[in-house]
Amino acid sequence: MMLQKSIRIMLKRKDISKNLFKLFIRIEKRRRFIISTMLLTLLMIVSTYFSFEAASFFVIPIIVLVYFLTYFSILEGITDKEWLMLFIPPLYFSVVFYLFYFFLPQRWLARAPFAVLYSISVYALLLSQNIFNVGVEKSLQIFRAAFSINYLFLTLTMVLDTSLLFSLRLLFVVNGLLIFIMSLPLALHFVWSINPQEHVERSVFKHALVVSVILAQAVMVFSFIPITPSVFSLVVTALFYSLCGLLSAHLTSRLFRERIREYLFVLGAVFVITLLTVKW
Repeated sequence: MMLQKSIRIMLKRKDISKNLFKLFIRIEKRRRFIISTMLLTLLMIVSTYFSFEAASFFVIPIIVLVYFLTYFSILEGITDKEWLMLFIPPLYFSVVFYLFYFFLPQRWLARAPFAVLYSISVYALLLSQNIFNVGVEKSLQIFRAAFSINYLFLTLTMVLDTSLLFSLRLLFVVNGLLIFIMSLPLALHFVWSINPQEHVERSVFKHALVVSVILAQAVMVFSFIPITPSVFSLVVTALFYSLCGLLSAHLTSRLFRERIREYLFVLGAVFVITLLTVKW
């Protein structure tokens, strides 16, 4: 009897999902993007009227709504590991962006640009994930644009993420552990986006682990240097940006000297800034 009930429940869920798919597919994809962006921006605006103490009550609704509206926007052709990989950037960015709001003045002067920036960002993220999903090999130029936008927002997410973390001024071991946990989904998605597939190969996990481990080790070392949280965040983000860029060049067989110099210059410039801001 229990087996029969479970089978019936599964069949009902499949029927519901099919009906929702048939309903949503009638809406033009561009309109779905706009609807999703408007609803998510509205949720962000409403959530900012409450204090930081109430943030924990809004994080779960934000996660649920972002996941559902990302599915609603992309809709077609989501299979296997894409149910995870395509949803990481909009989910991660939305939660971190919402928490970062509490570092800003709690006024309309800050809330209005916050909402505008979020709406532009989430719309761009939904477009890029859709391109990863629908068959990017059909247009190399569109894929490169989507990859660049995605890379930009993963880096921006890392900036916000590390700014939140380092403002807490935790122990070096805790910083390293949390950076490893927080950077792994971003690194994993970045490596996967270099060559998006329905499944995730072991090499993708290995490369993502290498990036996260290096970041964690660097954070533990820099935790002993007396620098401000903002500079600390800049250092870690520059390292994340450079590691991911070099890894992308390596995996696409474009690791030329000019590319290496570009990323080494970024790291060198940030290192100089760090030395100038050290509180000796």
